[in-house]
Amino acid sequence: MVNDKEYLKAGFHSMGFDVEDKAIDKLLDFKEILLEWNEKINLTTITQKEEIFIKHYFDSVACLNDGYIKEGMKVIDVGTGAGFPGIPLKIIREDIKLTLLDSLNKRIIYLEDALSRLNIKNVELVHARAEEGGVNTKYREKFDIVLSRAVASMNTLIEYCLPYVTVGGFFLCQKGPSCEEELKAAEKAIVLLGGELKEVKFYKLPYSDITHSIIIIQKVKATPTKYPRKPGKPSSDPIK
Repeated sequence: MVNDKEYLKAGFHSMGFDVEDKAIDKLLDFKEILLEWNEKINLTTITQKEEIFIKHYFDSVACLNDGYIKEGMKVIDVGTGAGFPGIPLKIIREDIKLTLLDSLNKRIIYLEDALSRLNIKNVELVHARAEEGGVNTKYREKFDIVLSRAVASMNTLIEYCLPYVTVGGFFLCQKGPSCEEELKAAEKAIVLLGGELKEVKFYKLPYSDITHSIIIIQKVKATPTKYPRKPGKPSSDPIK
């Protein structure tokens, strides 16, 4: 019988990552903290450990696969929720300068507790809606990499996330296997907000038949100052 540590190591290895024991131990501790808090606040419907490993951990770390996230880069996870993909990435790549943004204060309190108990340093927590952070000069066009996973439809996400990306940086948007329609609907928003589609990568999650995608958008020019619009507007009236 394979233990949890070996299960994670083998899964990461199959994705092309040799993850150190201390990082694996932190991921296992993070699972316990996540489940403990999940009994108090709604963080995830995924509570079986193998599903957490596959659908949260392996899926999060897929962001590292194509070399866009380089050493020491400033990375923001917009709408991080339970801390995915940001926290697993930070555990495996301690060198990144990570910011986690979420609109719910109770999730920020949970993230603060998790980071403290896991002894993870140099992570900034921001309690704000994506649209608010995107107009704040402290965060606007300040990040090399912007991450988002299962937050909203693509044309809404573009308005949430591209304002954070520095010109020359990348937005890595994690989606399911059928992203073509969403991507087509977001073409106008991508161009309008200063982006350019770089590539779409598909990947299979270890120990499963699940295929997901990462849509990679490069920021080629500054986002016009009128974007993002007021909170609620990008979701109620997406750019078409």
